[in-house]
Amino acid sequence: MAKYGYTGAKPTQSSSANTGVFGVNDVVELINKGNYKRQDFAVSYLVIAGGGTGGAHRGGGGGAGGYRNSYASETSGRNASTETPLRIAYDTSVTVTVGAGGSAASSASASTGTATLANVTAGNDSVFSTITSTAGGSGSSAPGSGLTTAGGSGAANSGSGTAGQGFDGGGGFNYGYGGGGGASANGTTGASGVNAAGGAGLSSSITGSAVTRAGGGGGGRDSYFNAGGSSGGAGGGGAGRNNNTGTNGSGNTGGGGGGGATNSLGTSWRGGAGGSGIVILRWATADATISGTRTGLTDGGVQTDGDDSYIVFTAGTGTVSFS
Repeated sequence: MAKYGYTGAKPTQSSSANTGVFGVNDVVELINKGNYKRQDFAVSYLVIAGGGTGGAHRGGGGGAGGYRNSYASETSGRNASTETPLRIAYDTSVTVTVGAGGSAASSASASTGTATLANVTAGNDSVFSTITSTAGGSGSSAPGSGLTTAGGSGAANSGSGTAGQGFDGGGGFNYGYGGGGGASANGTTGASGVNAAGGAGLSSSITGSAVTRAGGGGGGRDSYFNAGGSSGGAGGGGAGRNNNTGTNGSGNTGGGGGGGATNSLGTSWRGGAGGSGIVILRWATADATISGTRTGLTDGGVQTDGDDSYIVFTAGTGTVSFS
């Protein structure tokens, strides 16, 4: 008797490959037996890397983590067009990594004016399958100089941002220290008396509510030439400080850390730590469910919004699969 269009030996069928000509009843039978290859489905994503540390001793602001978005035609980093949702095969494990923010140094060199780049670190990349968001760059420290460059968004250890991910950090002039680049704007160039704000981030409603993330850190100040601090960019950027330590970037926003200050006596303060990144996935509920465990990852479980499901990963690295 013919089977799946063959008159000879019955071909082997499996969940990864099928051979033959199938009627509706054939397909139902094979699905019930777990031997019918399923197709892929679309997953929208928001992937934000960890922000960079703010610079120490007249330090530039840290850059925000790179920002990549494929949800509902929303803007991606550096005001780029939305990306294309990723198609994921059923029962295939895909990697998820949430990048940590750049860590702040325990202290900056005090009373010497010799704080160095050893006090600052870039953030860490975030990953979803083939999608990688680049870590935010660290803000430069300024040993004895008022000219600093802040970290770029999505550009490790560089003042320049990455195409499709984030903007450039601002430069420094006359003892004003530049703000870090954000997802939607450059950091402000510093100058005496100028609020060297971090670049603003971008808003996404991938979880059903609008949230702004990936703001750059504000530039640090010299107390002799500048009064007050510099604001962090909207979306978690830490404030740059005067006569104090830079403010940390907000967790799970990819915000850059604020720059540290110095004063007329030569005392230095470190920059703030970069904010950790985040990975958010969203798909049609009817298409799939998450299967198995998610070892190594921290998340709030699968949530629903209308006809869609979503999950928010806030830390760790591991794999996730759908069925």
